[in-house]
Amino acid sequence: MPKEMQTNSKYALENRRYILSGAVILVVLIFIIRLFYLQVIENEYKMWADSNAFLKKTLYPSRGMIYDRNNKLLVFNQPAYDVMLIMREVKPFDTLDFCNTVNITKEQFIKRIADIKNKRLNPGYSSYVPQVFMNQLSAKDYGVLQEKLYKFPGFYIQNRTIREYEYPYAAHILGNIGEVNRRDIEQDNYYVQGDNSGRSGVERSYEKVLRGEKGVEILLRDAHGRIKGKYEEGRHDVAPVSGKSLTLSLDMDLQAYGELLLHNKIGCIVMTEPSTGEILCMVSTPTYDPNMLVGRQRGKNHAMLESDPLKPLFDRAIMAGYPPGSTFKPAMGLIFLQEDVITPETSYSCGHGYPPLGGKPACHSHFSPISLVPAIATSCNAFFCWGLRDMIDSRKRYPKVQEGFDIWRDHMLSMGYGRPLGIDLPSEKGGSIPTSKMYDKFYKGRWSSSTIISIAIGQGEVLATPLQICNLATTIANRGFFYTPHIVKEVHGGEMDPRFSVKHYPTIDKKNYEYIAEGMRNAVTGGTCRRAALPGIAVCGKTGTSENPHGKDHSIFMGFAPYENPQVAISVFVENAGFGATYAVPIAKLMLQKYLKGAIQESDKYLEDYIINTAILPRDAL
Repeated sequence: MPKEMQTNSKYALENRRYILSGAVILVVLIFIIRLFYLQVIENEYKMWADSNAFLKKTLYPSRGMIYDRNNKLLVFNQPAYDVMLIMREVKPFDTLDFCNTVNITKEQFIKRIADIKNKRLNPGYSSYVPQVFMNQLSAKDYGVLQEKLYKFPGFYIQNRTIREYEYPYAAHILGNIGEVNRRDIEQDNYYVQGDNSGRSGVERSYEKVLRGEKGVEILLRDAHGRIKGKYEEGRHDVAPVSGKSLTLSLDMDLQAYGELLLHNKIGCIVMTEPSTGEILCMVSTPTYDPNMLVGRQRGKNHAMLESDPLKPLFDRAIMAGYPPGSTFKPAMGLIFLQEDVITPETSYSCGHGYPPLGGKPACHSHFSPISLVPAIATSCNAFFCWGLRDMIDSRKRYPKVQEGFDIWRDHMLSMGYGRPLGIDLPSEKGGSIPTSKMYDKFYKGRWSSSTIISIAIGQGEVLATPLQICNLATTIANRGFFYTPHIVKEVHGGEMDPRFSVKHYPTIDKKNYEYIAEGMRNAVTGGTCRRAALPGIAVCGKTGTSENPHGKDHSIFMGFAPYENPQVAISVFVENAGFGATYAVPIAKLMLQKYLKGAIQESDKYLEDYIINTAILPRDAL
């Protein structure tokens, strides 16, 4: 063979050897990568193997309990039972017998199985992982099912707890718990399908404090899937950690009394302790018994409450934006004093109304001219209209009306209007304080105090929540500061949010509050709030009548007591009840008397009976 051909043959053999070696190496690499994927990255086979040998059972912690400020137990736990299943372990069984045992139809059974397998509805579904088939079985139904459970392979019982509410009051404050949704699961890996979490009230805002930490129990199976006991005597089990309990600032007796007074009425009562910002009661009616949203009937009852035209699920105390009416005048007076628009001696004329607008808005009967303190006491509309004009229309004071208005607005924001106060409850709204840009857009830059005069008396574009109205009373009671209102007084074994111990100082000098407090005291001794007077207690107050374009005006009151060293601040709002003195004032008197004296005196029993037995609702609701 020629030497050249021998050389080419040698190269061909070597190339073939390299190709074969490369192919073998490639195959080995593919096997290694695949094994790595199956054993390390892809956990389905591991889950399959583990599920044959072990049952990892979640141990749910006891949810923290809730007490009122007097250590009355408000919310506690009761045992409940969830029906769980592991889909891959389900074998043919008598579905009709199963359905009859747990009181469902066959159609409901088929739908529930389909929903569990639907990864859109049940993210992270795996046939190896326990799934919730039915939750919150009663003790009676649990007993019946437990006797037959051996007939239904793949199903087992998971012990849980459900909430029980000791009193049928304070539903908006306490809130409720319900099953987590897909968004909850995506945002917090603590939850899996079928778990519960706080959906409203304290249950929601303190969810991470109340819920505790889950544990796990690892049970060993035999070759037939039967439980043989704990794996390695429970050495790998993790005990659940109970949630922390809460003490609320709420006085449940006071709360219950407030709900009684507002029965068959639409409105709210908010009472706070000025020295701490703690909420003593926060009534919103119509309301409901919190136990309605517990157990198997939760969905049905929630749908019924949601469809009620009176909106019992709506917490008016922190979510409703109302025109504050004349309860806004003390804030106006504070700004006028701060900006040197007036002094305490400044007087304005009142012809039973604001003369530049032909006597509108109309005013109460009182002497004229009138200065600040009696203007507060008699709720003079004209005084505050003149004050707004002198503040924002005077070019000597501010070059443009917008500049004066923006300063007015900044003061209002500092007093807690126009944005949420930050209460430790979900869904708080901030009301509305208009901006100069809004007016520029609407009036094309040509406006003055006369254009927007209604805001001077808490009407027009001004909206406030009853909590914000009470917060103004708190600030005046403290003569110039407030704490962020809060409902939780103590976290057992934990720390309170430090923001609730910070004093907030509005942009108003302390000395100016004395004149407003004096005016509110005079309103009770000889002005529009005379019906709020209590023997031996110096009550201070301010009435309000909020115009309502949809019907009768709303009745409002805000105040505090006593005049010196105040112990309580209050706001009362009753929809469609007319003048503030008609319903809001007597309700406030009864609430203050209940809190400060502990009982209603005999001379006021007639008033109590009258308020309790009076219904103020839309005609179609009576």
